[in-house]
Amino acid sequence: MWLRFGAETRGFFDIDLNTTQFTIGVAVLIITGALMLLVAVIGDCGACNQSKSALGVFSGLLSFLIIIEIAAGVMAFMWSGKVSEELANFYMTIYTQYLNTRSPGQAMTLKLFHNAFDCCGIGGPIEMFVRDTCPEGNFLKQISFPSCPSVIQDMFNSKAPLVLGGFLGTAGIMTVALVCSVVLSRHVSQPRASPPAYVLLTSSSSLPSVMFPPVHTPPAVQQI
Repeated sequence: MWLRFGAETRGFFDIDLNTTQFTIGVAVLIITGALMLLVAVIGDCGACNQSKSALGVFSGLLSFLIIIEIAAGVMAFMWSGKVSEELANFYMTIYTQYLNTRSPGQAMTLKLFHNAFDCCGIGGPIEMFVRDTCPEGNFLKQISFPSCPSVIQDMFNSKAPLVLGGFLGTAGIMTVALVCSVVLSRHVSQPRASPPAYVLLTSSSSLPSVMFPPVHTPPAVQQI
């Protein structure tokens, strides 16, 4: 939601792009976050109310999310080269459009790329066309910025194992929550065979009969 409506990143969606990978990625993040919030609410309701049906729905949705996490991690690892190439093409599209229009939204987008990857433009050490969007620094740093497309591709290729570990770690945490949900669901389904805490004294059928001896009342004394 921050990427979609934030003041610094809203310009991404106002640009006529040739590629839509960024928009699709943000939409996937929003949908996944909403689904995880729904699963969390269902799990809380099932645990607080000891509802076996709610815990079953929670376990099923959580299993689905675990499968998605593992599949997304594996695909991100296997397709890291493709992802980096698409992101580099996305940068080239923004760069080309900025040279033609000098739009403030495109300038903000370039600044985000340059600050995130510590690079500037596509021309190597001295980038004359987008110098105003380069990261701040001294003169030596200004003339030593690398080309952004190559930096983007190298970073994604080198960070692919870390991305896979992040996805698998999240799936592991969700697996722990799934195990806890299954254990709680089995505990709720067990019949309660404990005796009642008290016995109603008004129930004559459950109490043994007790014989009491007769009580003799003395005769009343007449006054003369």
